[in-house]
Amino acid sequence: MKVVSSIGALKYRHPDCQVVKRRGRVYVICKSNPKFKVRQGGAKVKKTRR
Repeated sequence: MKVVSSIGALKYRHPDCQVVKRRGRVYVICKSNPKFKVRQGGAKVKKTRR
């Protein structure tokens, strides 16, 4: 997957692309042309033990 700094510009790349929010991340999904797949956000959070 290609990670970009701003997904806003990639929204309008292809008519089949969909912008989806899952688990705090933003994804662009394109079934007809998978090279347009991107992901943004969701840095890893380190779990602390109590």
